[in-house]
Amino acid sequence: MRVRVKICGVTTPADAVFAADCGADALGLNFYPKSPRFLTHDAAYAILRELTPFVAPVGVFVGTPAAEVTETAARLGLRAVQTYTDAPLHFAADEPAAYLPAFRVKGVADLDAIRAFVKSCHCTAVLIDSFVAGAMGGTGHRAPWELLAGFDPGVPVILAGGLTPDNVAEAIRVVRPWGVDVASGVESSPGVKDAGKVRAFVQNAQAAGLEGG
Repeated sequence: MRVRVKICGVTTPADAVFAADCGADALGLNFYPKSPRFLTHDAAYAILRELTPFVAPVGVFVGTPAAEVTETAARLGLRAVQTYTDAPLHFAADEPAAYLPAFRVKGVADLDAIRAFVKSCHCTAVLIDSFVAGAMGGTGHRAPWELLAGFDPGVPVILAGGLTPDNVAEAIRVVRPWGVDVASGVESSPGVKDAGKVRAFVQNAQAAGLEGG
């Protein structure tokens, strides 16, 4: 089993290129103004110009209307859009970016809500994050792995929430996700990636996937 790796919250071209060179499959560009990893469109352009063709840029949005998400994705050429919203966003049939809704999970009822959400819209995967009141991702708090073990919402699952180079292998063994996502777990400070942590995270995630395959 190959586990895909997304390094989220990159803020500089150098961090983005380094993560890609380490083997990251996708990079998260944060367009949530309240995040310490927030990017303007100009800052995102600077990153995107440096990326190699086979690394997927993913836009991260919180409470953003579908029309604005679509416009940003088209302008920047994003491969996917990750959204934190209470209700499904519905995109036009010709929208090329993949839809990746994100959910903050704390109990069984949340898993039922994810299944219902997936049935109500067209999404290609779901991202599952930890629940922290008032915070939308990048908190460093661990998602409930045991609850998520074997969870199948009908589309691939990407695990986020409190992952680090030290625990990502265990998380993969327990949850068996299609992919993993990390932001704060590979940083020296919010928005500043630590090269050693990025490299170790990607290596440990990939090795754990192969062991479980």
